[in-house]
Amino acid sequence: MELTKTSILTLIIGLIVGAVIVFVIFIIINKKRVKKANKLIDEAKKEADKQKRDTLLELKEESFRLKQQTDAEIKEKKAELKQNEERLISRENNLDKREEMLQKRDASLDEKENSLLTKTQALQEKEEKMDALLKSEMEQLEKISGFSKDKAKSLIMSRVEEDMSKEIAEYIQDEMAKAKLEASEKAKQLIINAMERYSDDVVGLQTVSTVDLPNDDMKGRLIGREGRNIRTIESITGVDLIIDDTPEAIVISSFDPLRREMAKITLDTLIKDGRIHPARIEEVYDKTVKDINNKIQELGNKTVNDLGLTKVDPELLTLIGKLNYRTSYGQNALKHSIEVANLCGLMAAELGENVSLAKRAGLLHDIGKAIDFEVEGSHVEIGYDVAKKYHENSTVLDAIASHHGDIEPKTVIAVLVAVADTLSAARPGARNDSLENYIKRLEQLEEIGNSYEGVEKTYAMQAGREVRVMVKSDIVDDAQSYKIARDMKEKIEKEMQYPGTIKITVIRETRAQEEAK
Repeated sequence: MELTKTSILTLIIGLIVGAVIVFVIFIIINKKRVKKANKLIDEAKKEADKQKRDTLLELKEESFRLKQQTDAEIKEKKAELKQNEERLISRENNLDKREEMLQKRDASLDEKENSLLTKTQALQEKEEKMDALLKSEMEQLEKISGFSKDKAKSLIMSRVEEDMSKEIAEYIQDEMAKAKLEASEKAKQLIINAMERYSDDVVGLQTVSTVDLPNDDMKGRLIGREGRNIRTIESITGVDLIIDDTPEAIVISSFDPLRREMAKITLDTLIKDGRIHPARIEEVYDKTVKDINNKIQELGNKTVNDLGLTKVDPELLTLIGKLNYRTSYGQNALKHSIEVANLCGLMAAELGENVSLAKRAGLLHDIGKAIDFEVEGSHVEIGYDVAKKYHENSTVLDAIASHHGDIEPKTVIAVLVAVADTLSAARPGARNDSLENYIKRLEQLEEIGNSYEGVEKTYAMQAGREVRVMVKSDIVDDAQSYKIARDMKEKIEKEMQYPGTIKITVIRETRAQEEAK
């Protein structure tokens, strides 16, 4: 029991000693920590002081840099202000000089004005003296010549009247020649239309087609025994076959392009097939006619669809397709009609008119040309009757009837059709007058204009129907302008060949130009 108490006492003492030791150790460790913390605080203070010094140094450097930059900008602004000041001083000096010059000019103008007044007075005095002298001379001339002033005036007027009557006669002669030329052109047009609608023996570049043969033996096969094959071909197709010495070729002659095309396709088919006899010829021709009719219908449909037109009678579509096989002065009638339709549509759109109706009128204006010769009358009359038969709009009928000026147009669209028809026919290269000849004519007109002294530039306009000559105003006066126009007229009449008339306009322009500063 005593041992146990001793042990407990020993244990308590040991615990107390251990606690003391631990406390001592804790105090020692705490002192080290405090010491270390103080050391860290010192280092932090030193670092803070260092950063503070660095920041102050950077601020000083930045402040110095900003100061230098500001000083440079101030210096630059001062230099700029100095330049502006110098420029203003220079401008003031210039203004002073200009004001001085203006004052001198005003003084000079005053002197000139006084001088002009003096000269004017002197001229008036001289004119009075001249009038007196002229009056005296006129009296002496009347005494010497035995003519009074009124009698001499009457004589001069009679001579002027004679000269003017000559000019008037020449003008009437020119107008008569112009009318004859226009009548001749219209007569040619009527003749060509009539020839195209009537098949007859006509030879020309527009009336023949050439068919190539594989060999010359084929000519004999086409002729047949005692000419029966060629007679059958000519009687069925309505064309003439010209078989001559031309190697490996025969010529189809007919003024009707549709018949010529059918005959050409028939012969090409027979030559490729090789079987040539009357029955086969009839069979091939019948098939060709059906194919051509289908093609004509397709052309009519395509044309109407391309133009965006609707409600067109099937028989009228066929006539539209047939225009592809009609020509006027070598111009394809269908292409011409399509061009007129498009031009009418464009102009109608600009004027706010019905575009679809304008295109329809333009397409059908020459529909009478698709009718064969069996129907009598001009293509205008026939076209009007055809369009009326298929219940076309009254505007379309008016356009067909008036597009050649046979009657006065009643609608704006009818006028547009006439204009578009003229444009399509008159454009360079559209008809038989070749583009090369047209360009040469324009060049020759401009060369004639440029050959006169004082001419700056010459322009040939309106397909060679008008020439505008620009002259230099400081070289050519108004009187010389009239002389240039007359000389050009005579030179053109002498050296050139041209249809219709050519209008010559000489333009003399004076321009005054100044520059405000």
